[in-house]
Amino acid sequence: MAKRAKQTKLQRRLNDAEHYLRSRMGKKQPQVLLVLGSGLNHVAEQMKKPAVVPFADVPHLCKSTVGHHVGRFLSGKLGGKRVLAMQGRFHGYEGYTAQQVAFPVWLARRLGAQVLFTTNAAGGIAEGLAPGDFCVVSDHINFMGRNPVVGNQAPGLGPRFFSMEDAYDPALRTTALDVASELGIHAQEGVYLGLPGPSFETPAEIRMFATWGASTVAMSMCEEVIAARHVGMRVLGLNMISNYAAGLRPEGLNESTFDQEIARVYALAGENATKLVEGTLRALEL
Repeated sequence: MAKRAKQTKLQRRLNDAEHYLRSRMGKKQPQVLLVLGSGLNHVAEQMKKPAVVPFADVPHLCKSTVGHHVGRFLSGKLGGKRVLAMQGRFHGYEGYTAQQVAFPVWLARRLGAQVLFTTNAAGGIAEGLAPGDFCVVSDHINFMGRNPVVGNQAPGLGPRFFSMEDAYDPALRTTALDVASELGIHAQEGVYLGLPGPSFETPAEIRMFATWGASTVAMSMCEEVIAARHVGMRVLGLNMISNYAAGLRPEGLNESTFDQEIARVYALAGENATKLVEGTLRALEL
Protein backbone atom coordinates (compact mmCIF):
# COMPACT_ATOMS: atom_id res chain seq x y z
CA MET A 1 0.00 0.00 0.00
CA ALA A 2 1.39 3.40 -1.00
CA LYS A 3 2.23 5.73 1.84
CA ARG A 4 0.22 8.95 2.03
CA ALA A 5 2.28 12.06 1.39
CA LYS A 6 2.97 14.01 4.54
CA GLN A 7 1.10 17.31 4.63
CA THR A 8 3.03 20.56 4.70
CA LYS A 9 2.56 23.16 7.42
CA LEU A 10 0.68 25.32 4.91
CA GLN A 11 -1.74 22.48 4.11
CA ARG A 12 -2.36 21.81 7.80
CA ARG A 13 -3.07 25.49 8.41
CA LEU A 14 -5.46 25.57 5.47
CA ASN A 15 -7.22 22.52 6.91
CA ASP A 16 -7.71 24.34 10.23
CA ALA A 17 -9.00 27.50 8.54
CA GLU A 18 -11.29 25.55 6.20
CA HIS A 19 -12.83 23.58 9.07
CA TYR A 20 -13.49 26.76 11.05
CA LEU A 21 -14.99 28.74 8.15
CA ARG A 22 -17.26 25.85 7.18
CA SER A 23 -18.55 25.77 10.76
CA ARG A 24 -19.45 29.48 10.50
CA MET A 25 -20.70 29.60 6.90
CA GLY A 26 -23.02 26.60 6.80
CA LYS A 27 -23.26 23.93 4.12
CA LYS A 28 -23.45 26.06 0.96
CA GLN A 29 -20.17 26.37 -0.91
CA PRO A 30 -19.17 29.72 -2.41
CA GLN A 31 -18.89 29.96 -6.19
CA VAL A 32 -16.89 33.19 -6.15
CA LEU A 33 -14.26 34.75 -3.88
CA LEU A 34 -14.80 38.51 -4.10
CA VAL A 35 -11.86 40.56 -2.77
CA LEU A 36 -12.85 44.17 -2.07
CA GLY A 37 -10.05 46.73 -1.95
CA SER A 38 -9.89 50.30 -0.68
CA GLY A 39 -13.13 52.22 -1.13
CA LEU A 40 -15.07 49.09 -2.15
CA ASN A 41 -16.14 47.57 1.19
CA HIS A 42 -19.74 48.73 0.64
CA VAL A 43 -20.24 46.39 -2.34
CA ALA A 44 -20.61 43.34 -0.06
CA GLU A 45 -23.15 45.12 2.12
CA GLN A 46 -25.76 44.45 -0.57
CA MET A 47 -25.90 40.85 0.71
CA LYS A 48 -29.00 39.98 2.72
CA LYS A 49 -28.33 38.35 6.09
CA PRO A 50 -24.79 37.15 5.30
CA ALA A 51 -22.69 35.04 7.61
CA VAL A 52 -20.06 37.43 9.00
CA VAL A 53 -16.65 36.19 10.11
CA PRO A 54 -13.85 38.60 11.17
CA PHE A 55 -10.45 37.71 9.75
CA ALA A 56 -9.09 37.63 13.29
CA ASP A 57 -11.38 34.71 14.18
CA VAL A 58 -10.07 32.41 11.43
CA PRO A 59 -7.11 30.22 12.44
CA HIS A 60 -3.79 31.24 10.84
CA LEU A 61 -5.31 34.23 9.01
CA CYS A 62 -3.62 37.60 9.26
CA LYS A 63 -5.06 40.78 10.71
CA SER A 64 -5.83 43.61 8.30
CA THR A 65 -4.06 46.80 9.41
CA VAL A 66 -5.18 49.13 6.60
CA GLY A 67 -7.67 51.86 7.52
CA HIS A 68 -9.85 51.39 4.42
CA HIS A 69 -10.29 47.67 5.09
CA VAL A 70 -12.98 46.33 7.45
CA GLY A 71 -11.16 43.01 7.83
CA ARG A 72 -13.89 40.37 7.63
CA PHE A 73 -15.55 37.73 5.43
CA LEU A 74 -19.19 38.00 4.37
CA SER A 75 -20.76 34.85 2.99
CA GLY A 76 -24.07 34.97 1.14
CA LYS A 77 -25.81 35.71 -2.15
CA LEU A 78 -24.73 38.65 -4.32
CA GLY A 79 -25.75 39.11 -7.94
CA GLY A 80 -27.47 35.73 -7.80
CA LYS A 81 -24.22 33.89 -7.01
CA ARG A 82 -22.97 32.34 -3.80
CA VAL A 83 -20.16 34.68 -2.81
CA LEU A 84 -17.48 34.71 -0.15
CA ALA A 85 -16.54 38.39 0.06
CA MET A 86 -13.45 39.80 1.74
CA GLN A 87 -13.93 43.33 3.03
CA GLY A 88 -10.24 44.08 2.90
CA ARG A 89 -7.15 42.06 2.05
CA PHE A 90 -3.53 41.57 3.12
CA HIS A 91 -0.48 43.30 1.66
CA GLY A 92 3.26 42.80 1.71
CA TYR A 93 3.75 46.32 3.06
CA GLU A 94 1.90 45.26 6.22
CA GLY A 95 4.80 42.88 6.87
CA TYR A 96 3.09 39.76 5.50
CA THR A 97 4.74 37.14 3.31
CA ALA A 98 3.49 36.37 -0.19
CA GLN A 99 1.98 33.11 1.11
CA GLN A 100 0.14 34.93 3.90
CA VAL A 101 -1.31 37.30 1.27
CA ALA A 102 -2.32 34.34 -0.90
CA PHE A 103 -3.72 32.23 1.98
CA PRO A 104 -7.38 33.39 1.64
CA VAL A 105 -7.37 32.51 -2.08
CA TRP A 106 -6.18 28.95 -1.48
CA LEU A 107 -8.68 28.74 1.38
CA ALA A 108 -11.59 29.87 -0.81
CA ARG A 109 -10.70 27.27 -3.44
CA ARG A 110 -10.89 24.55 -0.78
CA LEU A 111 -14.33 25.87 0.18
CA GLY A 112 -15.49 25.46 -3.42
CA ALA A 113 -14.90 28.84 -5.10
CA GLN A 114 -14.27 28.50 -8.82
CA VAL A 115 -13.66 32.19 -9.56
CA LEU A 116 -11.53 34.90 -7.97
CA PHE A 117 -13.08 38.35 -8.57
CA THR A 118 -10.43 40.70 -7.20
CA THR A 119 -10.78 44.48 -7.00
CA ASN A 120 -8.73 47.41 -5.80
CA ALA A 121 -8.27 51.16 -5.93
CA ALA A 122 -5.51 52.01 -8.39
CA GLY A 123 -3.70 54.95 -9.90
CA GLY A 124 -4.49 55.63 -13.53
CA ILE A 125 -1.60 55.79 -16.00
CA ALA A 126 -3.21 55.23 -19.41
CA GLU A 127 -5.03 57.93 -21.29
CA GLY A 128 -8.76 57.80 -20.82
CA LEU A 129 -8.60 56.61 -17.21
CA ALA A 130 -9.70 59.30 -14.75
CA PRO A 131 -10.71 59.03 -11.08
CA GLY A 132 -14.06 57.29 -10.88
CA ASP A 133 -13.45 55.17 -13.99
CA PHE A 134 -12.89 51.41 -14.02
CA CYS A 135 -10.24 49.25 -15.64
CA VAL A 136 -10.92 45.58 -16.37
CA VAL A 137 -7.52 43.94 -16.00
CA SER A 138 -6.33 42.14 -19.13
CA ASP A 139 -2.90 41.17 -17.73
CA HIS A 140 -0.49 42.20 -15.00
CA ILE A 141 3.15 43.03 -14.45
CA ASN A 142 4.25 41.57 -11.12
CA PHE A 143 6.78 44.08 -9.83
CA MET A 144 6.32 42.92 -6.23
CA GLY A 145 9.62 41.08 -6.32
CA ARG A 146 8.10 37.87 -4.96
CA ASN A 147 5.75 34.99 -5.71
CA PRO A 148 3.55 32.99 -3.26
CA VAL A 149 4.45 29.63 -4.81
CA VAL A 150 8.19 29.96 -4.06
CA GLY A 151 9.49 27.38 -1.58
CA ASN A 152 8.48 23.88 -0.52
CA GLN A 153 5.07 24.62 1.06
CA ALA A 154 2.78 25.77 -1.78
CA PRO A 155 3.63 23.14 -4.45
CA GLY A 156 1.65 20.60 -2.41
CA LEU A 157 -1.50 22.56 -3.31
CA GLY A 158 -0.95 22.51 -7.08
CA PRO A 159 1.77 22.23 -9.72
CA ARG A 160 5.10 23.97 -9.16
CA PHE A 161 5.18 25.24 -12.74
CA PHE A 162 1.99 26.60 -14.32
CA SER A 163 0.99 29.00 -17.08
CA MET A 164 0.07 32.63 -16.49
CA GLU A 165 -1.14 33.18 -20.06
CA ASP A 166 -4.69 34.50 -20.00
CA ALA A 167 -4.40 34.67 -16.22
CA TYR A 168 -7.31 37.11 -16.36
CA ASP A 169 -9.99 35.02 -18.00
CA PRO A 170 -10.94 36.44 -21.45
CA ALA A 171 -14.59 35.39 -21.19
CA LEU A 172 -14.97 36.97 -17.73
CA ARG A 173 -13.35 40.18 -18.98
CA THR A 174 -15.76 40.35 -21.90
CA THR A 175 -18.69 39.86 -19.52
CA ALA A 176 -17.54 42.70 -17.24
CA LEU A 177 -17.00 45.08 -20.17
CA ASP A 178 -20.40 44.21 -21.64
CA VAL A 179 -22.10 44.83 -18.30
CA ALA A 180 -20.31 48.18 -17.91
CA SER A 181 -21.44 49.20 -21.39
CA GLU A 182 -25.04 48.21 -20.66
CA LEU A 183 -24.98 50.23 -17.43
CA GLY A 184 -23.36 53.26 -19.05
CA ILE A 185 -20.30 52.97 -16.78
CA HIS A 186 -16.94 53.97 -18.24
CA ALA A 187 -14.62 50.95 -18.20
CA GLN A 188 -11.78 49.88 -20.44
CA GLU A 189 -9.27 47.04 -20.51
CA GLY A 190 -5.69 47.56 -19.41
CA VAL A 191 -2.55 46.08 -17.90
CA TYR A 192 -2.17 46.38 -14.12
CA LEU A 193 1.25 46.81 -12.50
CA GLY A 194 1.68 45.72 -8.88
CA LEU A 195 4.30 47.21 -6.55
CA PRO A 196 5.18 46.30 -2.97
CA GLY A 197 4.63 49.80 -1.51
CA PRO A 198 3.96 51.38 0.87
CA SER A 199 5.60 54.43 -0.71
CA PHE A 200 3.84 55.80 -3.76
CA GLU A 201 5.60 55.72 -7.11
CA THR A 202 7.93 58.45 -8.36
CA PRO A 203 7.02 60.34 -11.54
CA ALA A 204 10.07 58.78 -13.23
CA GLU A 205 8.81 55.30 -12.35
CA ILE A 206 5.37 56.11 -13.75
CA ARG A 207 6.92 57.31 -17.01
CA MET A 208 8.87 54.04 -17.20
CA PHE A 209 5.80 51.93 -16.40
CA ALA A 210 3.88 53.68 -19.17
CA THR A 211 6.53 52.60 -21.70
CA TRP A 212 6.10 49.02 -20.44
CA GLY A 213 2.41 49.18 -21.32
CA ALA A 214 1.02 49.56 -17.79
CA SER A 215 -2.42 51.20 -17.59
CA THR A 216 -2.86 51.18 -13.81
CA VAL A 217 -0.70 50.80 -10.71
CA ALA A 218 -1.28 49.81 -7.07
CA MET A 219 0.08 47.64 -4.23
CA SER A 220 -1.97 44.42 -4.30
CA MET A 221 -3.67 41.81 -6.48
CA CYS A 222 -0.72 40.08 -8.24
CA GLU A 223 0.00 37.53 -5.52
CA GLU A 224 -3.70 36.70 -5.18
CA VAL A 225 -3.98 36.10 -8.92
CA ILE A 226 -0.89 33.87 -9.01
CA ALA A 227 -2.32 31.81 -6.14
CA ALA A 228 -5.67 31.50 -7.90
CA ARG A 229 -4.12 30.30 -11.14
CA HIS A 230 -1.93 27.91 -9.14
CA VAL A 231 -5.07 26.03 -8.04
CA GLY A 232 -7.02 26.37 -11.29
CA MET A 233 -9.38 29.24 -10.46
CA ARG A 234 -10.61 31.59 -13.16
CA VAL A 235 -9.78 35.24 -12.45
CA LEU A 236 -11.47 38.57 -13.05
CA GLY A 237 -9.64 41.74 -11.98
CA LEU A 238 -11.18 45.19 -11.64
CA ASN A 239 -9.42 48.45 -10.80
CA MET A 240 -11.42 51.44 -9.58
CA ILE A 241 -9.35 54.47 -10.53
CA SER A 242 -8.85 56.50 -7.36
CA ASN A 243 -6.25 58.99 -8.58
CA TYR A 244 -3.97 59.95 -11.42
CA ALA A 245 -0.57 58.29 -11.03
CA ALA A 246 2.40 60.37 -9.79
CA GLY A 247 3.56 63.15 -12.07
CA LEU A 248 0.43 63.17 -14.25
CA ARG A 249 -1.15 66.07 -12.33
CA PRO A 250 0.37 69.05 -10.48
CA GLU A 251 -1.02 67.99 -7.09
CA GLY A 252 1.10 65.49 -5.18
CA LEU A 253 0.03 62.23 -3.56
CA ASN A 254 0.53 61.21 0.06
CA GLU A 255 -1.44 59.33 2.72
CA SER A 256 -3.62 62.32 3.52
CA THR A 257 -4.43 63.18 -0.08
CA PHE A 258 -4.94 59.48 -0.91
CA ASP A 259 -7.53 59.23 1.90
CA GLN A 260 -9.24 62.28 0.44
CA GLU A 261 -9.16 60.76 -3.05
CA ILE A 262 -10.66 57.50 -1.80
CA ALA A 263 -13.49 59.40 -0.08
CA ARG A 264 -14.07 61.58 -3.14
CA VAL A 265 -14.04 58.67 -5.58
CA TYR A 266 -16.33 56.65 -3.30
CA ALA A 267 -18.84 59.50 -3.49
CA LEU A 268 -18.31 59.74 -7.24
CA ALA A 269 -18.22 56.07 -8.23
CA GLY A 270 -19.27 53.97 -5.23
CA GLU A 271 -22.76 53.35 -6.60
CA ASN A 272 -21.29 52.45 -10.01
CA ALA A 273 -18.89 50.01 -8.37
CA THR A 274 -21.78 48.21 -6.69
CA LYS A 275 -23.80 48.09 -9.91
CA LEU A 276 -20.83 46.88 -11.94
CA VAL A 277 -19.80 44.14 -9.51
CA GLU A 278 -23.37 42.92 -8.92
CA GLY A 279 -24.21 43.07 -12.61
CA THR A 280 -21.08 41.18 -13.57
CA LEU A 281 -21.73 38.49 -10.96
CA ARG A 282 -25.27 38.11 -12.24
CA ALA A 283 -24.03 37.72 -15.83
CA LEU A 284 -21.31 35.16 -15.04
CA GLU A 285 -21.91 31.67 -16.35
CA LEU A 286 -20.56 29.28 -13.73
